Amino acid sequence: MMSRPPSTPPSTPPSTLPAPPATAATTAALTALAMVAFAANSLLARAALKGTGIDAATFTLVRVASAALVLGAILHLRARGRARMGGDWIGAAALLVYACGFSFAYLRLAAGTGALVLFASVQATMIGDGLRRGDRLRAVQWLGIALALVGLVWLVLPGLQAPPPGATLLMAVAGIGWGVYSLRGRGAPDALAATAGNFVRGVPIALAVSVVSVVSVGAVAQLSVDWRGVVLAVASGAVTSGIGYVIWYAALRGLASTTAATVQLSVPVLAALGGIAWLGEPMTARLAVSAVAILGGIALVIAARRR
Repeated sequence: MMSRPPSTPPSTPPSTLPAPPATAATTAALTALAMVAFAANSLLARAALKGTGIDAATFTLVRVASAALVLGAILHLRARGRARMGGDWIGAAALLVYACGFSFAYLRLAAGTGALVLFASVQATMIGDGLRRGDRLRAVQWLGIALALVGLVWLVLPGLQAPPPGATLLMAVAGIGWGVYSLRGRGAPDALAATAGNFVRGVPIALAVSVVSVVSVGAVAQLSVDWRGVVLAVASGAVTSGIGYVIWYAALRGLASTTAATVQLSVPVLAALGGIAWLGEPMTARLAVSAVAILGGIALVIAARRR
């Protein structure tokens, strides 16, 4: 997955110049932080949509709006009032496809089924792009991908049932949206400006989805606010989505598409471990075996890439 970063115009101010290439250690640290943020985001979304009265459209709107506010403020402070937002409407649309598809699909999909569909779609999108751009995988990398996929399937298999086709399609589309968003992020000359701009552009889209959702179910006269759900949505947007995506944008500079696709398989494992600590879910031998397989597969892909 080699994306071509856009050329920098001569008039581009210093604050938006491309950052120097990250070292391997920096890339690894940023990637780890991003995966922890995404896993925490899954836990927040699961707690809000399953344990509070907030609906999927409102959760998405609050999540996107809070991320836009925080990132806009950070960008403003960094540029001392002369902030220039980056991103574009395609990136914002990809972001909202992921966010909306994720929220609405999880209303009907079991957590294991949704994770499998989502990350399989992300993998297919990013690996497909890498192969299209000329990436050639070594045998050990294919082995690593296969091992990670087997570990993920083993993790979610006990809860798999025939999922509702509509919700399954929504989650698959969400995975494609996240894959596209990640791929576009690699070429962003300024990760913070691009992420802030995409979230700001995403607010009116999320608002439109929320209005359509409320009107379509005839719930205008029954609107109420679940403040616990709102707090979880704000945390999801401001911290684990907004800041997490900035970190991910920076990490993507040092990752190939295949590596970026495979490393995201760690998120379900991290989310499951977080569920044990936060939601009181039991630790099982199956979870331990899956974690070893997934993280071992990721290690194979990354190690082979560095040779």
